[in-house]
Amino acid sequence: MLSALERELVDMIVETCRCAESPPADPSPDAPLIGPESPFGLDSLDAVEIVVAVQRKYHTRIDSQETSRKVLRSLRTLAEFIQNHRK
Repeated sequence: MLSALERELVDMIVETCRCAESPPADPSPDAPLIGPESPFGLDSLDAVEIVVAVQRKYHTRIDSQETSRKVLRSLRTLAEFIQNHRK
C-alpha cells in the first residue's frame, strides 16, 4: 500500500515523464523506478526529469549521480529521501 507521498510521487512521475503506459493502479513502493522492471517504463533520461521535478516541488537537493541512483531505486526510497531532506 502506498503512502500519501508515494501516491503524490506516482502522479508527478506520470505527468513529468509523460508515461506512454499508465502504471498499475497500485504499484509496489519497492518496484524499481528506472529500467526494464519499472512499472512506469522509465529510462535514464526520465531519471533526470524526475530529479529536476523533485528538486523544484520539494525543495530538496539530489546531488551526485551515486546519490540519485540510490534515491531513485524505488518509490519508497524516493519518498524517504524527500521526507528526510525537506527544507
